[in-house]
Amino acid sequence: MTAPILDIAVSHRLGGFTLDAALQSQSRVTALFGPSGAGKSSLVNVIGGLIRPDAGHVRIEGETLVDVEAGRFVRPHRRRIGYIFQEARLFPHLTVRQNLLFGHWFVPRAVRRPAELDKVLDLLGIGHLLRRRPGALSGGEKQRVAIGRALLAQPRLLLMDEPLASLDEARKAEILPYLERLRDEAGIPIVYVSHAMAEVARLANTVALVEAGRIVACGPTADILSRIDLAGRPGAPEASTLLPAEVLGFDEPFGLARLATPAGELLVGRGSLVAGQGLRVRIMASDVMLSLATPTGTSALNALPGTVAEIGERTGAGGSAVHLRVACGRQMLAVRLTAKSVSSLGLDLGTPVHAIIKGVSIETPDRPPGGNAQPASRCP
Repeated sequence: MTAPILDIAVSHRLGGFTLDAALQSQSRVTALFGPSGAGKSSLVNVIGGLIRPDAGHVRIEGETLVDVEAGRFVRPHRRRIGYIFQEARLFPHLTVRQNLLFGHWFVPRAVRRPAELDKVLDLLGIGHLLRRRPGALSGGEKQRVAIGRALLAQPRLLLMDEPLASLDEARKAEILPYLERLRDEAGIPIVYVSHAMAEVARLANTVALVEAGRIVACGPTADILSRIDLAGRPGAPEASTLLPAEVLGFDEPFGLARLATPAGELLVGRGSLVAGQGLRVRIMASDVMLSLATPTGTSALNALPGTVAEIGERTGAGGSAVHLRVACGRQMLAVRLTAKSVSSLGLDLGTPVHAIIKGVSIETPDRPPGGNAQPASRCP
């Protein structure tokens, strides 16, 4: 049986804060998601060797980096782990080329790959920046150079601690496609720290929800997003449904694309989509209404027949909200309604309904063409 990419079970006390986390993952991108102060960065620092835990172990692809009981602790510079922070931390007196090659110097000569620089330049689109110094770069360009420097150290794992947090929305939009290429083409597992669910939904295969130093839930991204039992937890993501989709064709007169999904066919704005393209779409639970009758006379383009499969506990101020899951086709759709609406409609398990979808956001492909689905991850 193949060893997990990540196998972590550690505990550590930091002043009045206790980190007590366990996680196993086989995914290309494992996201640590949660509010500020939850312990995400502390856990990443344990993986990277910047924190020596009080107890437990850290293993990467079967190799033990930390085993407190056995007295084993591999020092950070011997772990072959790349670390990317919120700030690029480039050397201001060096050119981009010199900053990039600084990472290459840490690779033993016997295993250096001379063509690696050209590959990284192409992957991150930074070949035209080689002669510039960091002061002449935008925030997004600096982060791409920092990622390139980490890649040229030929790591077996990348730790990305909120790499987009210091960027404005325009710079985030600039760098996200490069992170997707990194995920799909570099072949290096990534641990991605964020409290921005839009980034996580777009990039991650697995999500671990971190709360007060513990991992309280983890699994495939789509599963975590749609879990209504997490609604109301501090720092939990807003419930939503992440769907694989394929472009079937177009409604040309109205600029729409028809998508096939496990929940049924959806209409979205055409944009730059092409026929046969695979992608992911996300539907927020708050963007779904339920009707007992076939909807007519509405402006909504998408309505899917289904059956109420799960009704959660009341949450929100005064218990005003209820999360449900509706079985539509081969997919569970997360729905957020007011408690009054649930009562007025008389909703119960098995009630036939129509899910009226007010908004659909388009994500990019979650794997390269011909790629394989990722194995499941779990919290022991």
